[in-house]
Amino acid sequence: MSDTPSTELLRTPLHDLHLKLGAKMVPFAGYAMPVNYPGGVIAEHKQCRASAALFDVSHMGQLRLVGADAAAALESLVPVDIIDLAPGKQRYALFTNASGGLLDDLMVTKPAAADAALASAAGVSFGELFLVVNAGCKADDTRHLITHIGHRCQVVPMPERALLALQGPKAVQALARLNADVAKLVFMTGGVFALKGHTCFVTRSGYTGEDGFEISVPADAAVALAEALLAEPEVAPAGLGARDTLRLEAGLCLYGHDINAQTSPIEAGLSWAIQKVRRAGGARAGGYPGAAAIDKHLASGPPSKRVGLTGLERVPVREGAPIYDAHNRKLGMVTSGTLAPTVNQPIAMAYLTHDHAQAHHEVYAEVRGKRVPMRVTPMPFTPHRYHRG
Repeated sequence: MSDTPSTELLRTPLHDLHLKLGAKMVPFAGYAMPVNYPGGVIAEHKQCRASAALFDVSHMGQLRLVGADAAAALESLVPVDIIDLAPGKQRYALFTNASGGLLDDLMVTKPAAADAALASAAGVSFGELFLVVNAGCKADDTRHLITHIGHRCQVVPMPERALLALQGPKAVQALARLNADVAKLVFMTGGVFALKGHTCFVTRSGYTGEDGFEISVPADAAVALAEALLAEPEVAPAGLGARDTLRLEAGLCLYGHDINAQTSPIEAGLSWAIQKVRRAGGARAGGYPGAAAIDKHLASGPPSKRVGLTGLERVPVREGAPIYDAHNRKLGMVTSGTLAPTVNQPIAMAYLTHDHAQAHHEVYAEVRGKRVPMRVTPMPFTPHRYHRG
């Protein structure tokens, strides 16, 4: 949570709607954001797992890269295959630094030609590539892009757009009533759709482990779209609290907590995001910041590894709790933790050395001076239910 005084907090286009819905507002990444609504975090979490929940994620950064060289330019900053990204497809990517640490994680979508034409006809552009970056990093990410590839393509922030996330197994039913064609999307694809008369860029993706959509909508149309979705019988609002418990159950990293500038993608368990073509021996290996360090970790293994932990007692273990072995040796620190509503037990993530990172290995978290037993557990803690077609 941010320490920014409330008088200086930015507001999303949905701010007044959150207040109308009774949200408890908190500072987050410089914005006033809803942490939960009157029903509470657990109810919102269960709503998303069982039906559909609507999240305001307009604090996130949206940018477009414009120009024929955009894909090759972006590929020079990430260890990810961008050049071969097919039209209409989305990919998870990582900005790395010179030591192989993570500056941010982001989503990259390549609009199809037909979608670009649809958007252009409506006076909108999503560029050769459409990016969504984390709220707390968006200013730094924008500078990073302009500094390193601004001479190769246009880097265009899109503050005139809001972002909504509709997540849950019944999200498709609700959104398809506004435009039936969204049901044709599968996980990690996107396109341009008219919703309530406005040109939106919709991807079938999200941050909860459930099926769902992220919707880039004009800021001045965000309230009308949110209200239309909330009027659907499957949908209820959800805040940051449920977003955090959902993503933690799904085993997904939160930047600034589970990953940061000192963490390599391999330590973080994100090697799946680095395609073979970008690895040592691949056709377009290297050429991005920290490539040598990351290739070394890929070849010989990193010094530590992000693992899941489940509590053997019903004691919530929070971020910052130190982890010890049975001989009182400190092993690491919890990076995220909660009492998980779906799993119905304490869960956490931490970095442990390989000899302690094996599944079912027992370690101890220190909570208020007491050692609480935890077991290394494969992630996700609850199965992903993405719609892969």
